Amino acid sequence: MDENYDIETLGVRAGIERSQFNEHSEALFLTSSFVFNSAAQAAARFKGEEPGNIYARFTNPTVTMFEQRLAALEGAERCVATASGMSAILATVMGLLSAGEHIVASRSVFGSTVQLFNNIMARFGVETTLVSPTDLDEWRRAIRPNTKLFFVESPSNPLTEISDIGALAALARECGARLAVDNCFCSPALQRPLELGADIVIHSATKYLDGQGRVLGGAVLGSKELMEGVFTFLRTAGPTLSAFNAWVFLKGLETLKLRMDAHSASALQLANWLEQHPGVARVYYPGLSSHPQHALAMRQQRSGGGIVAFDVKGGKEAAWKVVDATRMISITANLGDAKTTITHPATTTHGRLSPEQRSAASIGDGLLRVAVGLESVRDIRNDLARGLDAL
Repeated sequence: MDENYDIETLGVRAGIERSQFNEHSEALFLTSSFVFNSAAQAAARFKGEEPGNIYARFTNPTVTMFEQRLAALEGAERCVATASGMSAILATVMGLLSAGEHIVASRSVFGSTVQLFNNIMARFGVETTLVSPTDLDEWRRAIRPNTKLFFVESPSNPLTEISDIGALAALARECGARLAVDNCFCSPALQRPLELGADIVIHSATKYLDGQGRVLGGAVLGSKELMEGVFTFLRTAGPTLSAFNAWVFLKGLETLKLRMDAHSASALQLANWLEQHPGVARVYYPGLSSHPQHALAMRQQRSGGGIVAFDVKGGKEAAWKVVDATRMISITANLGDAKTTITHPATTTHGRLSPEQRSAASIGDGLLRVAVGLESVRDIRNDLARGLDAL
């Protein structure tokens, strides 16, 4: 969109391409392929000499609308949509790195991301060094001559640690690497990493971009030059976002700013309550003044976001009691839903990590992660109190 619209407007209007029927709602194109007017046009499309759709593995009008809208929201030149958040990370690494190159990544990332870097990419000659998300000196010491990518979640999963995106971007430029930021916890409604200096933004669209736990998807965003490598991998390997899922995400983006404001306001209320509860040892939430990176979070983000983590006194047994005592909150590892969810990271999202890896990431047995939904905060608090009050 040419005009400098606000994020609320971009979420509703950006990326719309109407068909010959001039529909008001975005059209859903359920087709595997597209017909050409001639053999010459087909050849020109496949060579890239003429723009247009070819095959739904890598071109589809509904997917393109989602890509354009998310790019507008993130302030990116280009977006490449993928089948899931993990396939977005895979496409980034496979599209931009080669065997013999090196990644420096925060150790405080989603468990499957650690598995992807350490157990899969390592088999193809791409090594990863895991470091503290907040200690810039550790990042500096980890740099090698072949370091090509910095990777960080901010806020991190599940402890909501905040990385200094601008400082990491500057360090990456010094050594000729690119900085990729997983913006899943904030979404562009609360944080725009490219404006802070990042080169690449990654999303699990499954989370807040959808907002109602309906479909899977992912996205990688950045400059046209960088995204060409990611797109080339997607075109060939095919971790493709379906048109239907893209259409659902388009509907989700229409309410993204409204939802993120509501999630954040409720999460702050819940975090304040948890901090006063005698059964809770510690609360992790960037919106709290007690958070170690609170000041940094308030500079980088518009609010604290919707994720609250907390340590229950009594370890795993007590944490499981709190989970099992809930009646309304959903016991599931997904997040970003309109419904509040709760999970025990040590045995779910980070359960495949070794005890040593979990300890290094400060994920203890008493840790719980709550993704605050859109229900009444009073009802969420009362549901958690059933277990916490009984400890």
